[in-house]
Amino acid sequence: MSEAAVMTHGTMNMQPARAGSVLIIDDEAEIRESLQTLLELEGFEVETAENGEDGLLQIESRPFDLVLLDLALPGRDGMEVLSDIRGHDSQLPVIMITAYGTVENAVRAMQSGAANFIQKPWDNEKLLADVRAAVGWRRAEEENVQLKRALKQRYNFENIVGKSEPMLKIFDLVAQVANSRSTVLLQGESGTGKEVIAKAIHLNSPRRDKPFVPVNTGSMPADLLESTLFGHVKGAFTSAIASKKGLFEVADKGTLFLDEIATMGLETQAKILRVLQDRRFMHLGGIQEIQVDVRIIAATNIDLRQMVREGRFREDLFYRLNVISIDLPPLRQRKEDIPMLVEFFLKKYAEENGRPVPRITPEALRPLMAYSWPGNVRELENVIERAVVLSSGPEITTNLLPDSMLGRNSSLGLHDPPSDASLFDIVDDVQRRIITDMLERCNWNQTEAAERFHVPLSTLNQKIRRLNIEIKKKNRI
Repeated sequence: MSEAAVMTHGTMNMQPARAGSVLIIDDEAEIRESLQTLLELEGFEVETAENGEDGLLQIESRPFDLVLLDLALPGRDGMEVLSDIRGHDSQLPVIMITAYGTVENAVRAMQSGAANFIQKPWDNEKLLADVRAAVGWRRAEEENVQLKRALKQRYNFENIVGKSEPMLKIFDLVAQVANSRSTVLLQGESGTGKEVIAKAIHLNSPRRDKPFVPVNTGSMPADLLESTLFGHVKGAFTSAIASKKGLFEVADKGTLFLDEIATMGLETQAKILRVLQDRRFMHLGGIQEIQVDVRIIAATNIDLRQMVREGRFREDLFYRLNVISIDLPPLRQRKEDIPMLVEFFLKKYAEENGRPVPRITPEALRPLMAYSWPGNVRELENVIERAVVLSSGPEITTNLLPDSMLGRNSSLGLHDPPSDASLFDIVDDVQRRIITDMLERCNWNQTEAAERFHVPLSTLNQKIRRLNIEIKKKNRI
């Protein structure tokens, strides 16, 4: 949230801009007064309470950006009060303060959801730095909530996160095209969120109550793809022991999302073109035409115009698909969205793993902002999921990030080899790690990985088999 520099002019003085609202809960009057003076000089709006009950009443009556909470309070101690604060507002940052700053107390407070832990007597500069960081996180979180609420009110966007200029333009474009029945072509690098945008188009369209059917056309051979799309009659081929509907029928009155459309063979392209032109098709092995009303949204991470020039993609199909084109920017061109995306994925994977939502430290966010993200949003999601699973406290720190985020090469195997390793063993190990790293970036899509390595798919598959690389299941973004 941008902070306005508001100045009030008196006779001969100026008050600093309000930097945030802080509640101090401490039973020692001198401590409260000392902290209040320090923070007010820095522009913070400060309220105080001498016990937990009074502090909780203030939290319930007005919003705060941060609570400074003494651990050793009379009556109900700080840990109990912290639990009550969490019950009222799970996202309100709380910094624990105590004169009994043992490691055990620090660990206990952090595990219970405290943002930080400082010991009396404190260092003013460090305390102010911790306060600014916590307030900044709180305000960024509030901004994210407000922005998501605004997007939800204006559009039906559940999982699209961003406030950058490129994403705001895409939001407007999605809203404009959703009500039409025109075909949409989504173009962008792998991991930029093409399926998420396709779902947003569907959910904002008159077809929202009908099926949204995604199919990855690059994940199956041509004969299986055609059977999947168009269905087949019993006996159409050897294994067709019963008739089966195709996805065009399943998506009738709804939306069919054709992902990785560039991988589709020319023969299948011709059949797709006919459906787009006539809205009719036949089951494999069938003789009866079937009419459907399906909106097509296609996606590709490959330059279709270049494929048309090379004769690998039908020109007439390209123009049928390219009625409305939406280009999704890579994450490196919308880096101001990274903090919002990080918070979104922290919440998602904390909930999935039944944990409190952790906070990412400024030190950990810094390399994420500097990284080039070749795998885009999908790669960022994988990094945050890993960090949440491996975390044991309320913060995501740099030690939970992959080495590649921090400029280290150990993830590629460039480390001191075992003393008994041969040159060929070392080369195989490095190749295994490099190929595995690329496959992870490509969401285990071998076709895309081969294109990035500039080698034939058959060559990459031979390497995968020889090096015993386990291919994992793709994640959807």
